[in-house]
Amino acid sequence: MSSNSFGKLLTVTTFGESHGPAIGCVIDGCPPGLALVPEDFAHDLARRATGRTRHTSQRRETDAVDILSGVYEGRTTGTPIALLIRNTDARSRDYDDLLDTFRPAHADYTYWQKYGIRDPRGGGRSSARETTMRVAAAVIAKKWLAERHGVRVRGYLAQLGETVPRLPADSAIDWDAVERNPFFWPDAAQVPELEAVMDALRKAGDSVGARVTVVAEGVPPGWGEPIYGKLDAELAAALMSINAVKGVEIGAGFAAVAQRGSQHRDEITPERFLSNHAGGILGGISSGQPVICSIALKPTSSIRIPGRSVNLRGEAIEVVTNGRHDPCVGIRATPIAEAMVALVLMDQALRHRAQCGDVGPVAPRIPGG
Repeated sequence: MSSNSFGKLLTVTTFGESHGPAIGCVIDGCPPGLALVPEDFAHDLARRATGRTRHTSQRRETDAVDILSGVYEGRTTGTPIALLIRNTDARSRDYDDLLDTFRPAHADYTYWQKYGIRDPRGGGRSSARETTMRVAAAVIAKKWLAERHGVRVRGYLAQLGETVPRLPADSAIDWDAVERNPFFWPDAAQVPELEAVMDALRKAGDSVGARVTVVAEGVPPGWGEPIYGKLDAELAAALMSINAVKGVEIGAGFAAVAQRGSQHRDEITPERFLSNHAGGILGGISSGQPVICSIALKPTSSIRIPGRSVNLRGEAIEVVTNGRHDPCVGIRATPIAEAMVALVLMDQALRHRAQCGDVGPVAPRIPGG
């Protein structure tokens, strides 16, 4: 299976399956000298993990990271960094009834058509379990970006089904509130409402989609490569690679369709940009404003409501998916989306340094806000 690597100067390769003995990744291109110990991975992996609340799958993995290479005496050496996480709570028996079944809206049928073989245990390679290693790799990217450039990458759940945060227009996100609830929701007063929605979905055996927004603050102007290495294009590709993502927006995204040019254009004064409909990217290059991306995630396809499909013999069957699944995958997608944004930004930062490191600051420099 090809296409398991992404990035140019910072390259990440992931491997492993949902119910295999382990999952892992190799990060190549990380500069030397970055302090890194196994404990650095615990926070973000816990944010992504299942089984921490009744609103997600009850699979409980320890997600303990082994650093196999690329680090000596607590610092990166510049050589490939290999990370390994053992799978400790896989229950393959949950999929015994699906061995010769194509689950609707899953990758079962397409993997079968492409490879002529598939791992039915939890979706194998197509499982969201693989994203654990993206989050682990991004711990390195987030740390490097913060220390070298003051960049901070954070995300929040911006919509769950039909529910949206009740926040005043243009109000600042309360990031402390986001981190204090299991939904990564910016309006703490609405959390009981979200819990009621999730409890009703779980009782009905159904699911719902979600929207996640990621904001990268402190990104300097100049990152991104026209024409085919545009920052927004690479962010879109990286975010679209996340399981269940069916749409990506940069800045105003599809809302720009209904805007007038006089409204959408981000006017500039000597003091600041007056708006950020472009999401911090102009012509594929960062403007110095916050980089803002959003993703749309489809409803979980593994549900208890019977659905029509076919088996390996092409016979019509009825499918009911049991086991441990998320009624809304968007609930724990926030750290995954953050991870992909951070990895793209670090790769672009290294590429900018390689080609244009001698350029330095260019006047005028408009504050990004």
